Amino acid sequence: MQAAETLTDSRVEEDLYREFGADLLVVQKCADNIPTVWVPRESLMAVLQFLKPQFSMLYDLFAIDERTRVYRQGQPDSDFTVVYQLLSMQRNDDFRIKVALSESDLHIPTAISVWPNANWYEREAWDMFGVVFDGHPSLFRILLPPTWEGHALRKDHPARATEMGPFEMGPERVAREQEALRFRPEDWGMQDADDDSQYMFLNLGPNHPSVHGVFRIALQLDGEVIIDSVPDIGYHHRGAEKMGERQTWHSYIPYTDRIDYLGGVMNNFAYVLSVEQMAGIEVPDRAKVIRIMLAELFRISSHLVFYGTFVQDVGQMSPVFYMFVDREKLFGIIEAITGGRMHPAWFRIGGVAQDLPNGWESMVREFIDYLPARLDHYEKMSMQNKILKERTVGIGVYTEQEALEWGITGPGLRATGNDWDLRKKRPYGGYEQFDFDVPTATGGDCYDRAALRVEEIRQSLRIIRQCLDNMPEGPYKSDHALTTPPPKERSMQDIETLIHHFLNVSWGPVIPESEGSFMIEASKGINSYHLISDRGTNAYRTRIRTPSFPHLQQIPLISNGLMIPDLIAIIASIDFVMADVDR
Repeated sequence: MQAAETLTDSRVEEDLYREFGADLLVVQKCADNIPTVWVPRESLMAVLQFLKPQFSMLYDLFAIDERTRVYRQGQPDSDFTVVYQLLSMQRNDDFRIKVALSESDLHIPTAISVWPNANWYEREAWDMFGVVFDGHPSLFRILLPPTWEGHALRKDHPARATEMGPFEMGPERVAREQEALRFRPEDWGMQDADDDSQYMFLNLGPNHPSVHGVFRIALQLDGEVIIDSVPDIGYHHRGAEKMGERQTWHSYIPYTDRIDYLGGVMNNFAYVLSVEQMAGIEVPDRAKVIRIMLAELFRISSHLVFYGTFVQDVGQMSPVFYMFVDREKLFGIIEAITGGRMHPAWFRIGGVAQDLPNGWESMVREFIDYLPARLDHYEKMSMQNKILKERTVGIGVYTEQEALEWGITGPGLRATGNDWDLRKKRPYGGYEQFDFDVPTATGGDCYDRAALRVEEIRQSLRIIRQCLDNMPEGPYKSDHALTTPPPKERSMQDIETLIHHFLNVSWGPVIPESEGSFMIEASKGINSYHLISDRGTNAYRTRIRTPSFPHLQQIPLISNGLMIPDLIAIIASIDFVMADVDR
């Protein structure tokens, strides 16, 4: 590696320079301005341990196949790159470490001893890229089936079924697939018995109403007491990151809707902000406020689904019907504005798809005036219910430190007393203009995680009312050349504009060579898209960091030693959807 010319962009870089020397570090400039430093594999663990006191959370860990990338000026030679993105909430700071690997030697030490949530991220990097994390206790596939051949996010792996041979399911393959499904406790780190007990094993899921999707937990039980619980994910994996590398920048937007399929345009938000950051697009004020209003409407929609299913899972039946009625009213507004309901795919690179329709104000005002009284009723009916409290208070407890160690964000973190909310700490997309509170609690249990989401609905109503009362005039989309699709008012008047519009819609814009991520406060926690442009019409690498993925990894920590009904309450309180986990 060549020595970096300077390491003065951040205090952390200066500390690394003093500790490890300039000859070991190479600095990379990224569009997101997050300090990014390449370190040699031999120094990785020392660097991570040095950074741990300053960065309590391993926010993300992923790999990049660099073999066909063209624009890598200033970066060390690398066939595959492993990326560690660190987050310090105390310092309100990020840091990114990169390690270059050759195709002939894809080995790197595991970081589990530094951050325990590295476990699943490393398994994913092995599953998708074939990177071997030496010392990992259970390095086997996490998203793809155990019989899958190859590593799907490598550039030489097919992206479409039409690029593969015909699928055949003959007797030999059937036998192989069936054998792969055989449950062996030792493969899951479990044992049949010890000196005192003969254990029972139970599959909770992947088809069970209380696991909220195709999600499986293998349980080791002593009677009804949980000795061990091992989450098993991947049943909902659809290759969303692979699709992000084959679709144009513009045509990928509808795919983002299906990540957290309850979050709607919230998924678009992180993606378009990341693209706009790389392209240098400034979004008009009206478009910013429209985006925030729609994002908060979907936050309410998502929380209503959580609220109803949470109380249903712990024994109440009526509330879910009431709350889905309210959600339908909300969808009526969303449909009137966007033309869609759950998946409107309405945000665009540079703004939104169209301006607000006539009459939107009265619809929104009627809803935000209507909902508070309903929430008061639900509070008495559900959150003050004695049985619900007995099922959830003191159950599934974790501390703030444990939450940070395991990558917990959003209401799950704020239930431990940490008030971190990106909308307040790092206002994005116009949130600095709004007055709202960040609810917190200190119990860190199932009840607090639910109570915070209920209060967040009220805060979202405050934000929406401010959008309603202070909606700016002006364009709903930027006039930047890379805005997609471009404004089409003149497309029927001159051929140059028509050609520009046609090319931008069919091929998409060409984003300058760059790299960066953008975080947003989604309904379930922090969501971000890390994008790499190789000066093309589609992303070279699309990395989707979702909040639900690390949240499920923590289930054994907070459920072992409890009983199965407690586990049901814990699962309900996490608020996840499997598409957000599996992508």
